[in-house]
Order: sequence, then C-alpha cells, then structure tokens
Amino acid sequence: MRLLFDAQLQKLNSEMIIMGSMIEQAIKTAGELLISRDQDTAMALKRGDSEIDRKEREIESLCMRMLLIQQPVARDLRVISSTLKMITDMERIADQASDIAEILTMPLHGAVIPFPEQLQHMARETALMVNRAIDAYVKRDADLASEVIAHDDVVDGLFTQVKENIVALINEDHTKDSMQLLDMLMIAKYFERSADHAVNIAEWVEYAVSGLYKGERLQ
Repeated sequence: MRLLFDAQLQKLNSEMIIMGSMIEQAIKTAGELLISRDQDTAMALKRGDSEIDRKEREIESLCMRMLLIQQPVARDLRVISSTLKMITDMERIADQASDIAEILTMPLHGAVIPFPEQLQHMARETALMVNRAIDAYVKRDADLASEVIAHDDVVDGLFTQVKENIVALINEDHTKDSMQLLDMLMIAKYFERSADHAVNIAEWVEYAVSGLYKGERLQ
C-alpha cells in the first residue's frame, strides 16, 4: 500500500512541476507582450488558459483520490493539502496572464501609449517571484519560499510607481486616450495580484516543509 502511495506522490509532484512550468511561461509571456504587443502570441496565451484549468482539475482529482483511498501520515497530508491550496493560486496566476492578453488584443482608439518602464520592471519581478515560488516547491526549499514572500514588497513598490506615473500622464496631457491609461492600470493590478498569488504559493510551500503556516503551526 505504501509503495502505491509513494508512486502517487511522485505522480503528484510531476504534475505540479508541469503545471508550474505552464504558469511560469504564461506570466513571462504576459510581460513580454508589453513590449511586442504581438496579437498571435496574445491569442495563444488566452487559449492556453484552458489547458492550465484542465491540469488543475487533474491534480485536484489525484489529491482527492489519495485522501480517500490512502491514509496519509501527517507529513504526507501536509503535502496533499498544501498542493490543493497551491493549485488554486497557480490557476489564478494563469487567469491574470490571460486577462492581460485579453486587454492587449483590444483595438486602440488613439496613438499607442508606451508602457512605462516601471510596469515592464514590475512584470519581470512578478515573473521572477512566480519562478522562485515554483522552484521552492520543487526543491522543498523553505528559505527560498521566505525570499519570495519578502520580495513582494518590491512589486508593491513598483505598483505604486506605476499608479503615480499614470496620474502624471493624465495631468500633463488631458488629450491622451483615457481607456489606454485605464487598461495600463488594470494590467499593473493583474501583475500585482499574480505576485500576491506567488506569495500564497510560497506560504504553502513553507507549510508543506515545516508544518508552519504564516509562522503558526496548523493542526
């Protein structure tokens, strides 16, 4: 029975690595779209969201089978329960990336307003957080997970700068396309949310490794 359970744990880990790779690529592509605005890439990113949804359901189903059929010990139970939490945040990162792609496929009603460097920087830092959160899961590295959590302050600071930049653009030229500026703000918010989800993933990695969630031991 234990051999079967260990095989299922290995399968779960493999599936999580696959899903993690998918969301890493999704959020990285969303950031690259800020520069390229490539419509084919944006459409492909939107289509890919359904594949990630399907992977989430597969992992969820595997976790439920393991809980119902096996009798996992405390550490294994932590891994399974934290995985169920993590895949929700992973799927939401994919949703944010798809939402960014959706905005970038909408027709413009004026001259293109370049995305500010702070927003491009924010996109890169968010992608880095997602990458490291997944890496922390793969390596079962609580220290790396802690670094991801701390790095959220960087993205929050950049988000504040982006908002200030948009206000400055509005004040200096009232003829600028207000919808583009609103879309810019929404894109920044989607990256900020993705960073928050990366933090959530990292917190559940800490729990899976140590049994501590946000510094407290869960029963």
